[in-house]
Amino acid sequence: MSENAEVKSGLLEEYLRKTPTSRQLYEKARGLFPSGVTHDSRYLQPYPIFISRAEGARKWDVDGNEYVDYFGGHGALLLGHNHPAVTEAVREQLSLGLQYGAPHELEVEWATLVQKLIPCAERVRFTVTGTEATHLALRVARAYTGKNVVVRFAGHFHGWHDHVAFSDAGGAPGILKGIVDNVVICPPGDFDFVKQACESRDDVAAIILEPTGASFGKIPLHPQFLVDLRKLTARLGIVLIFDEVITGFRCSPGGAQAFYHVTPDLTTLAKVIAGGYPGGALVGRADIMKVMAYRRENGIVAPPVPHQGTYNAETVTARAGIATLNIISTTDAIATANRTAASLRQELNAVLRRLGSSWCVYGNFSNFHIFANPDREPVGPDDIMAGKVPWKKLKSPSGGGDIPHLIRTGLICGGVDISIWPGGLLSCRHNLEDVDRTVVAFEKMAKWLAEEGRMS
Repeated sequence: MSENAEVKSGLLEEYLRKTPTSRQLYEKARGLFPSGVTHDSRYLQPYPIFISRAEGARKWDVDGNEYVDYFGGHGALLLGHNHPAVTEAVREQLSLGLQYGAPHELEVEWATLVQKLIPCAERVRFTVTGTEATHLALRVARAYTGKNVVVRFAGHFHGWHDHVAFSDAGGAPGILKGIVDNVVICPPGDFDFVKQACESRDDVAAIILEPTGASFGKIPLHPQFLVDLRKLTARLGIVLIFDEVITGFRCSPGGAQAFYHVTPDLTTLAKVIAGGYPGGALVGRADIMKVMAYRRENGIVAPPVPHQGTYNAETVTARAGIATLNIISTTDAIATANRTAASLRQELNAVLRRLGSSWCVYGNFSNFHIFANPDREPVGPDDIMAGKVPWKKLKSPSGGGDIPHLIRTGLICGGVDISIWPGGLLSCRHNLEDVDRTVVAFEKMAKWLAEEGRMS
């Protein structure tokens, strides 16, 4: 869909009718931001909706339309929008100050909770974002090992810094060739490939991956792969890094590593750890994290890996993080979100079966992913979870083009908002009423696309 294309689709006509103020704001935004957005995944054709408020599992746009929200603050809102305990904790802290420029008791309490929950967290270093955490993790691993090469997996997302912001050896504009040359990108889930890549050289510092597979399981990863990687990296002295920016506190209170009983050397955290506020962390083995520590050698010697950050462990974020982790560790919040997500996946697949569609919805934990099956192959959720669908088809489930945009705009017309994957994340505050409303919107969207010849 071109931004200036003539609208002929009934779905898009409904979208334009329903969201006129968002359209006006987007026209202003296009003169302010590249593509009119402040985050790539918020880009939507013909334009995104602009949100004015949110509560629980719902949010409202500037035109007053109400939505069941599965965007989930990019995965940060396991407790939903404005959880009362988190909101009250933040409100209390606001009266005490935000930026002390000094250590404070809250950061100790917050780190203690993280250390208690995450198996590998012998030491904690707070950051502001997940990108910062993965950037720091790779630097720490290289400093600790004295080696340069990083191994990662195609499709896995670790932020936008230079070591992770390109998809192949061709690199990307703005990224130095020397950085590209020191990154090995492996096919996801191919243990023989990564084993050969690591055993054939002696300069690999670290392997980094999303432990449930790319984009919180959009490209599922078999748990045995984690076991095999742990044995390989331990034998070769390679630092194993789990990127748990999303999976941390969603798979279990101890993250994917606790759920799968595989302990990495370092872990990156963000999103849920800060209760939806700007916050992240690098945690891991004390001997590795020691490269960020001051030491005494004929005086005070600065850390080999310096790490600053004006907003590291900022007080309001710390308060939100403490409140969130206390709830997660003492309630069934994770299990509730997982149960509701399972019900949603089941009901959406029932819609697709009724319509005779080759599409399917799959996932695990508190997520769902929509596979638009561009080749109309006879595959279902179990096939995808078993690794029988090539990863490139899952990464681009519509074969490219505008189908993800049509899916999302169609659902918006029905009062549901998802991510552009297409898919979404649930909170513990989603309920069966939200599932029912989503099923109605999903069926309406699917029939719309089928009538226009856009659905197989």
